[in-house]
Amino acid sequence: MQTTNFSPLTMPRPIPLQRFRQPKKNIPQTLLQRTRILQAVRDYVAEHNPVPPLPQDQLKEHAARLMTSLNCDPVYRDYIGVLLNNEMWRESLAGVPFERRLLLLPKCLRVESKCPAPFDELGLLCKQCGLCSIQDLQLEAERLGYAVLVAEGSAVVMSLIQTGKIEAIVGVSCINVLERAFPYMEAAAIPGVAIPLLQDDCIDTTVDLEWVWDYIHLTADDKTRRLDLGALRDEVDRWFAPESLNQILGPAEGATEAIGREWLAREGKRWRPFLTVSAFQALNSKNDGLLPQDLRKIAVAVECFHKASLIHDDIEDNDAMRYGQKTLHEEHGVAVALNVGDLLIGEGYRLIGDARLSAEQKAAMLLVASEGQRQLCRGQGAELVWARNPAPLTSLEVLDIFRRKTAPAFEVALRLGALYAGIDSHEEVEEVLRIYSEALGIAYQIRDDLSDLGEQGQTNDIAGLRPSLLLAVAHERASEQAPREITTALWQRRLPAGIDSAAIESLYSNLKADERCRTLLETYKEEAIRSLRDLENPNLKGLLRRVIGKIFNDVEIKGWCKEHQAAHIEPERTPAAVAAAG
Repeated sequence: MQTTNFSPLTMPRPIPLQRFRQPKKNIPQTLLQRTRILQAVRDYVAEHNPVPPLPQDQLKEHAARLMTSLNCDPVYRDYIGVLLNNEMWRESLAGVPFERRLLLLPKCLRVESKCPAPFDELGLLCKQCGLCSIQDLQLEAERLGYAVLVAEGSAVVMSLIQTGKIEAIVGVSCINVLERAFPYMEAAAIPGVAIPLLQDDCIDTTVDLEWVWDYIHLTADDKTRRLDLGALRDEVDRWFAPESLNQILGPAEGATEAIGREWLAREGKRWRPFLTVSAFQALNSKNDGLLPQDLRKIAVAVECFHKASLIHDDIEDNDAMRYGQKTLHEEHGVAVALNVGDLLIGEGYRLIGDARLSAEQKAAMLLVASEGQRQLCRGQGAELVWARNPAPLTSLEVLDIFRRKTAPAFEVALRLGALYAGIDSHEEVEEVLRIYSEALGIAYQIRDDLSDLGEQGQTNDIAGLRPSLLLAVAHERASEQAPREITTALWQRRLPAGIDSAAIESLYSNLKADERCRTLLETYKEEAIRSLRDLENPNLKGLLRRVIGKIFNDVEIKGWCKEHQAAHIEPERTPAAVAAAG
């Protein structure tokens, strides 16, 4: 299984650090609030079936009702209205060909102090400098066939609608501009969806890029676009209840199997079996939405491999806690834990062999699983060898460990799901799944490193003195003698006197190592999305894009920006010309 070693030096340009500026503190929205609102909007539209286009006053009435039922802060009324409008138009947008759509981007997404692009009467003339996200969004939309404008203003929108060449609009803007454009779209009955900006000022703003990519790629050819990923993940999670595991694995024989089942049933995100099922759903030629009984065996096998690796990893790292409970070797001893881990590996291969599949499918699955396990052991082995003679690692060396240690499990999960759908289906997408998994795995591990920060940190890399990307970046940036001595000691697995976790986190912050890691996280997330660019299967392309949003959906809606107008206008283009070019 050939792999590609992505690095920040060979990747597309990183996300600008402006993405992480703090918004007004009085307009935060947690992920829990956002998810709750979105689900409530979907339920509301499904129940009441409002028919677009709704007049603005009626849309606000619906939003006010939802806001009351959710007991939301009134500041979120307009945001709820945007979601309602989007949900009403979603299926209509999916039915409009790409070449009849307009992508409208705001000028304030640029890095204003460095942007070399001039303006004409219709907006920004992007110079493709790579400093902001405008370049990527514009190039991808135009590749699909969109007309694209980097501008704001209702007059421009109306002019383009009047050409008759635009039948749907995907807009990114602040609430004020979206509100003024709304009457024109309503009058023309043009399907339109909107993605609000994330900051409440008008310079160097940012947007949830996964949300934009989801909408610009939305197509009726994607039969999975209505698939409820939340419900699918809940369904997969239920397979790991004790009674379900007994049905899938058969009755437990003896104490070792009982301990293994209990470990499988413990808490966990279960992203890997979810990915297996998602890949099958996307490639299932029947498109009936049904999950075959034997698919459960393959999904549980994937989790068996993962949970076995966690048992062994905890022993190797001498970790005492996982999921807020004692690790298996702390609870039952190292010998028992090692044996249970080995048992789970065997269970994974047994489940694959026991599934009702062709001999060719089983052989391919076993090869994929064994290659993935070899890669994982190589990555873990590199870390263990380092631990025998610890010395500073570069950020590229840490990323390479992530690539070998974390990415293979995602690739195995996706490819087993594809193979369950069929050998031919798998062959068509194998290379894309490999590249996608590599970027996804690296991004996931970077996010795991970042989750260690703060009082509510989820992992214990700092306490365990293990190599992390944060430490690598901090060491590379520590030019003065004092912080350099601290980072060197940490690489040597020594905690300097008077230095605790809080002091280390403060050092990371002062050296902006956390900002750099967040930038790399966004870069690898975008690389995962870009890897799908040439994928011909619309179901898999759409679903894997949505999976990225599902796994990394940690962007908060943080407030709305005031309108910002550019002062320099150079007449060069007309709305009709822009639409024709699309």
